[in-house]
Amino acid sequence: MIVLVGFMGAGKTTVGRLLAAKLGLPFTDSDPVIEDRAGKPIPRIFADDGEPAFRALEHEVIARLLAGPDTVLALGGGAAEHPATRALLASVPVVFLRVGYAEAMSRVGGDRGRPMLARPDVTEVYDRRQATYAQLATLTVDTDGRAPDDIALSVLRDLCA
Repeated sequence: MIVLVGFMGAGKTTVGRLLAAKLGLPFTDSDPVIEDRAGKPIPRIFADDGEPAFRALEHEVIARLLAGPDTVLALGGGAAEHPATRALLASVPVVFLRVGYAEAMSRVGGDRGRPMLARPDVTEVYDRRQATYAQLATLTVDTDGRAPDDIALSVLRDLCA
């Protein structure tokens, strides 16, 4: 089991797929699993039920995924802020894919399917989450200006060292 955390646009899904292929493991992105469980897309969950309800559902899904078969698991950007989720992550390798704020915005700035982009305090959320990710990380890898395959190889090299 390898868990990838980081802010939106860090490359968790892209790098996660590459890591999984190199390790011969399945790849799981928690967000589509949450959408399947809720029967609606994440922006609709936020709109209909609010962020606290989304975070509770997100935690339940992540707990189930962490208890299941080994996988490379990419978490949504805010998942690590849930205290019970942080506790679960203490027992698995956690890779923090660190992306600069400007780089993250250049990668996802036009994506209307990201509720976080509508928040007026997105820069403060970014800053707060960086500290959370760093506390959880078994390994931190910078992603700015790097190709996804190079990032995946760095993760493999450093985790296996």
